[in-house]
Amino acid sequence: MSKEIDRIKLRRWRKRGFYSETVLVKLLHKKGYYAVRVPVSNPSLNPLPDIMARKGKHSYAFEVKNATYYAYFPKQQIDKLFRFLHEFIPAENEYKHAVVAAHLGKRWLFKEISWGDWEKNKLPDKVRILKRDRGNLNIDTTYT
Repeated sequence: MSKEIDRIKLRRWRKRGFYSETVLVKLLHKKGYYAVRVPVSNPSLNPLPDIMARKGKHSYAFEVKNATYYAYFPKQQIDKLFRFLHEFIPAENEYKHAVVAAHLGKRWLFKEISWGDWEKNKLPDKVRILKRDRGNLNIDTTYT
């Protein structure tokens, strides 16, 4: 009985993530980005973001969380964004952006993580986004 309940909870949790990823892709399209959800992104060690996007010369790797008040992004997930950008996007680092995105109710908050932190192996153990925070990336006015 408890295994069945655990499966139901897991399915609900995955649907929330899928929903937020799908909503973000649509939002990015509306803002003039080319964006796709990576359907095989998972908790594995493969360097895959939840969403890949591009606008002009700039490429973005997004890790997406659905939450009510706060979202945590572990160091391993942030590292995967940088590894993806480093290994698969042939451009200068100034055109590649690792972004954590929190879907907090109807509100989105975006935080771009610094290349310098990754290159110096100084990523934080986790990045936290609170509902009352301000992100450091505005998808309306960002790079073109």
